[in-house]
Amino acid sequence: MQTFEHEYDVVVVGGGTAGPMAAVKAKQANPALRVLLLEKANVKRSGAISMGMDGLNNAVIPGHATPEQYVREITIANDGIVNQKTVMAYAQGSFAMIEELDRWGVRFEKDETGDYAVRKVHHMGSYVLPMPEGHDIKKVLYRQLKRARVEITNRVVATRLLTAEDGRIAGVMGFDCRTADFHVIRARSVVLSCGAAGRLGLPASGYLFGTYENPTNAGDGYAMAYHAGAELSGLECFQINPLIKDYNGPACAYVTGPFGGYTTNAEGQRFIECDYWSGQMMWEFHRELQGGKGPVFLKLDHLAEETISAIETILHTNERPSRGRFHAGRGTDYRERMVEMHISEIGLCSGHSASGVWVDEHARTTVPGLHAAGDMACVPHNYMLGAFVYGKLAGESSARFSAEHGLAAVDAGQVEDERRRVWAPLLREDGLPPNQVEYKLRRMVNDYLQPPKVTRKMEIGLERFEAIREDLDRLKAREPHELMRALEVHAIRDCAEMAARASLYRTESRWGLYHARVDFPDRDDAQWFCHAQLMKDGQGRMVSFKRAIEPYLVPIADADRNAYRQLRIATPIEAPTEALPA
Repeated sequence: MQTFEHEYDVVVVGGGTAGPMAAVKAKQANPALRVLLLEKANVKRSGAISMGMDGLNNAVIPGHATPEQYVREITIANDGIVNQKTVMAYAQGSFAMIEELDRWGVRFEKDETGDYAVRKVHHMGSYVLPMPEGHDIKKVLYRQLKRARVEITNRVVATRLLTAEDGRIAGVMGFDCRTADFHVIRARSVVLSCGAAGRLGLPASGYLFGTYENPTNAGDGYAMAYHAGAELSGLECFQINPLIKDYNGPACAYVTGPFGGYTTNAEGQRFIECDYWSGQMMWEFHRELQGGKGPVFLKLDHLAEETISAIETILHTNERPSRGRFHAGRGTDYRERMVEMHISEIGLCSGHSASGVWVDEHARTTVPGLHAAGDMACVPHNYMLGAFVYGKLAGESSARFSAEHGLAAVDAGQVEDERRRVWAPLLREDGLPPNQVEYKLRRMVNDYLQPPKVTRKMEIGLERFEAIREDLDRLKAREPHELMRALEVHAIRDCAEMAARASLYRTESRWGLYHARVDFPDRDDAQWFCHAQLMKDGQGRMVSFKRAIEPYLVPIADADRNAYRQLRIATPIEAPTEALPA
């Protein structure tokens, strides 16, 4: 095993959605920059959109919505806990990004006049833009990377960030998951775009990789940002989604909703008026299960044949194309049976919730020279389009930072400590298999952190997570690929502790099921109308603190503040018994 040293101006870690956009935009901002895109898999098929995407969940398109309307909707959906500057930066960049993606070759649904065919799914506004042929999106991104002459290194797993004596970023460290060679990459600026912490909770199936999120997104970015001293925010606001029972994918009521599909209880009654994913929507889902009216289903069997065929074309060819085969194996035909749904495992993800690395409206973290974008950057409900917009912002800001700063000196002690930590599982003669330790850890996450949250259970969970530190020192990797799994367990453990400490810190309930505390059941705006932050202090301790919410750019009327708490239909609506016309 060897050690290699490299120098770049901008290093982007993560080649899924935001990362390629950040790398392209950094290079476009200054073609003279040496820009590296670092990916632990292969950029051609990596990240949450590796198999494409079926639509944009948050398209802000003139004639359908304004940036101000979108900021208002997301502020209300997230119970007021937002930095509106970051949401506004997304909203103002949304349409221009759609137009650019369109020019690049990404295909969006359009009507007969050539206008974008926007649909309504959200509680208040219309923001959903279908992508019936969205399976090629990674190919489109890869072509742009090659056109911009971005350097790409696949199969290198980033593990820690290098920081300088003055606190700014100095580079990235990692290893090759084919050879175990150690890489020290000096950089003037770094962009983290490593996706969600998707392997936090254990799915009901028991499969380690049977998660809602892309299972390669193990929380690496969250852990790297934390150990570099960056602030993280909203980690108590878990990601929990409605899934197809026994399948690691969403039922996609938000896709089928515009076609006439919707969520019902076991009695065939529609109990929520909006299928847009929110903590409150998941709370109503949970209530239905606990109240004896479960299971919960996605109802499509009342729709016309043409409509169902259109839905199948979208859902069975994009993002998770195995969905159709799964339904066939279960004997589920949308025309004849409703689709049974379930609640996902917990994760950390700002793209679908609000838990991530704190960034400003330029994608800058609190560590100088470090940027974050995509699902791991704390811009609530940002989704894929938000990842693209913040990838652009991060790339452009990192290019500016690189032009103004030289390479920081590298601390040889940091390098040696990290090289020793990374290679340790390979050098041990015997020890614990990474998959066994991961299973144990994630079962404990389910046992002690799954909402509704209980104080004593979370306290015990912290004790268990602390004890697993000893297991980390006994991990044994037989070869470099398994070494990647061993280092991912380190990141998952860090994320579990962060989730527990953040949840204990906010002593109220907020965001529906995402942060429902049994012993603090009420929302307490007097004490907790603020961001709850977490970081690693100078003594290496994990500390929590409050950050004030900045004055809103878009005022929210008192009458609207609880709009998302009114999703439940007072008198459940009986499902139609005859097919609706197409």
